[in-house]
Amino acid sequence: MSVAASAEHPAILVLCSCPGETIALELARTLVRERLAACVNRVPGVTSVYLWEGRICEDSEQLLVIKTTPACYPALEMRLKTLHPYEIPEIIVIPVVTGSRQYLAWLSTATDPDSAASTPLSVHPT
Repeated sequence: MSVAASAEHPAILVLCSCPGETIALELARTLVRERLAACVNRVPGVTSVYLWEGRICEDSEQLLVIKTTPACYPALEMRLKTLHPYEIPEIIVIPVVTGSRQYLAWLSTATDPDSAASTPLSVHPT
């Protein structure tokens, strides 16, 4: 999938469900450490109901809300597919149409591999 960077979509949110806290935290930390994401929110207590191999399944999961840029998406998707334990992990992209100019600038800097450190902010960015 190609997610083109544009003035209309300066950032994207990527949703990814995980089977538990340990895996969710491991994925989140890896994505941020590797600068594939500026921030990852972990939402516990999600119950997923889905059809798999002809059966209706219901599982407790944790949802990752991954904040990144369109330019980072191909590497992020590949990394998620490599690390995720599911055969077909949920990886869904939601374009960000607009947002705080300062936050979007921080997000861009935080995911830039050539940037030594993210832009300091006077408040927590998330």
